[in-house]
Amino acid sequence: HVQLVESGGGSVQAGGSLGLSCAVSGYTFSSECMGWFRENAKKEREGLATIDSDGITRYADSVKGRFTISRDTANTVYLRMNSLKFEDTAVYYCAISDTCAALHLGYWGQGTQVTVS
Repeated sequence: HVQLVESGGGSVQAGGSLGLSCAVSGYTFSSECMGWFRENAKKEREGLATIDSDGITRYADSVKGRFTISRDTANTVYLRMNSLKFEDTAVYYCAISDTCAALHLGYWGQGTQVTVS
């Protein structure tokens, strides 16, 4: 079965940086898109960044220029977060699907908390 395991969350002061990683296993489709979402304390969910199998990346306006998504050949996706703001506090989830348009309907990880103070 498909499994996504996130790591790297934690607490950081505003202006600081954090890196998240997500290891994907069991995904056998021929094409994939991986990405990151977050959900804040108000349960508002936001798509942050995606990277497809061609390496094309897209970002939400709220994180463009501050966050960087990347992936390696071992099906691990990363999110580098710089210049963190208080409003970036949320549970961060990685996801994978066959297309970026359907990423929100794909497989998700368990989430990792990021707290900016």
